[in-house]
Parts: sequence; C-alpha cells; structure tokens
Amino acid sequence: MTDLSELNSTIRAVSLHEEVASRLRTLIFERHLAPGQWVDEQALAREWGISRTPMREALKVLAAEGLVTLQPRRGCVVTEVTEDDAERLFPVMALLEGRCAYEAALHASDAQLAELQRLHEDLELTAAAHDAEGYYRANHVFHTRVQAAAGNPWLSRATDQLRVFMRLLRGRQLARPGRIDDSIGEHRALIDALAARDAPRAAQLMHDHLMAQLVALKALRASEAAAAARPARRTKA
Repeated sequence: MTDLSELNSTIRAVSLHEEVASRLRTLIFERHLAPGQWVDEQALAREWGISRTPMREALKVLAAEGLVTLQPRRGCVVTEVTEDDAERLFPVMALLEGRCAYEAALHASDAQLAELQRLHEDLELTAAAHDAEGYYRANHVFHTRVQAAAGNPWLSRATDQLRVFMRLLRGRQLARPGRIDDSIGEHRALIDALAARDAPRAAQLMHDHLMAQLVALKALRASEAAAAARPARRTKA
C-alpha cells in the first residue's frame, strides 16, 4: 500500500523547484538577469533560503526551455538572442502569430474582441506617452490574448515555445527612434481587421508587424555598433 506521507513529500519537493524556476524566469524576463549573464546559483539559493538542489533542478528546467545555457565548469548563463538568432526567429514567429491573428479573426468571441479593443486602448495610451516599458508590457499582453482568442491549442503550444525567446529581447527594438509610433500604427490596422473579422488581412498585418520589429531591431543594433565604433576611431587618430 502506498504511503500517503511519501506522496505529499514528493509533491512539496516538486513544487519548490517549480517555484524557483518561476522566480528565475521573472528575473530573466525583467532583465534582472541579463542575456549572457552568469547565474550565481549559490548566491540566489542563499538569498531565497533554499538548498542548491532545488536551484539546480530549476536551472535544468530553464535549460530545457532554452532560457539558460549550461556551460562546462561555469554553470549556467542566461541565453542571448544573437543577430543570427533574430534573423531566424522573427520570420517563424511572424508565421505563427500571423496564423494566430487569422484564427482569432474567425473564432474570437465578441467578449474576446472587446477585450482586445481595451488592450489596444492601453497601447494607445503608452504610445502617446512614448513609454517604451509600458508599451512593451501592454504589447506582450495583447499578443498573448490574440493567441488565446485563436482557440487552437496546437498553435498556442508552438507559439508559446518561441515567445519565450522573443521575451528575452524585451522589446529592444522600441528604443529605435520612431518605432513606437510605427508600431501603434500597425496595431491600429490590425485591431480594425480583427474587429471586421477579416482573417486574411489580420494574418498579413500581424506577419508584417513582426517583420517590422526585426527591421527595427537590426537598425537599432547597427546604430549602436556605429556609435560604439566612433570613439575608437577618434582614439586611434
């Protein structure tokens, strides 16, 4: 006969490392642990009052998700989305999110469309204030609600897996001058297509919106690289 106290003990242990994994995800998504940064598991375990065992188990979970990378003799570092990664990631995400918009236009309930309209109004407010952080947060919620409104668990599963890596970028492209204004314009067209239940147009607009993010990100990185190179040239001269 199974000992129920043993079962309870096992559940508590699993819950602990899942809670640790959840905290680590938050630190990563909020950039308190930045891309490329080493995860000091000993210091975090000490700070949270836990042993290193659940910390290590949690890091294994995050490694399986792709959020951290195990490096020999160094431990874990937060995954960084490189330029090459972005070039490959955005087109795939554009296809997935385009499909989400297509199916949302067809299947969303009136209540879900009303919620998307309210979320769009939040985007309008943060865009008008040029609040990049607020816009990023509202935009993340909007995109996840479009995904939910599609009502396709298989599409949602695939999209969730890649959205993790989009969150590592934390809307960096919004720092590109003019990007917030362009983005809210793209969202206005998208919300109109969703409200009209024009599935092909919603899909195309969402796809193009994701690809515009990639263009903005590449332009931002190029301008940052050029700015970093200028002092070096002056020093050399």
